Amino acid sequence: MEQTLSIIKPDAVAKNVVGKILDRFESAGLRIAATKKIQLSKADAQAFYAVHNQRPFFNDLVEFMISGPVVVSVLEGENAMAKNRELMGATNPQEAEPGTIRADFADSIDANAVHGSDSLENAKIEIDFFFAQRELC
Repeated sequence: MEQTLSIIKPDAVAKNVVGKILDRFESAGLRIAATKKIQLSKADAQAFYAVHNQRPFFNDLVEFMISGPVVVSVLEGENAMAKNRELMGATNPQEAEPGTIRADFADSIDANAVHGSDSLENAKIEIDFFFAQRELC
């Protein structure tokens, strides 16, 4: 049983589409093992996205991620990581397949509605960043 992390980003939270996005995960056979709505601090966002700290978009990404609350969830199921990435669609919503989360809810490559772990190794790191073991049910 794989686990992966999903973040519903500030743009999608502001659009009030959290329930619609969570429903897509469940409708695709993924189970929500944990979920919470939080406001990231600047230090939180910088630490979470530290892998990108030398990239030109880093500061804009951090500012965007602290611009409003996010909903972080642990999704689990068979092939959870790949299934979540398929549900999200391409990073650029203009390139995302119709019916994917980003095609339906994202505004731009920067405000692209969701984040999902890109490997099982990163999923473990990302889950541990946001959740204590006792929160995973």
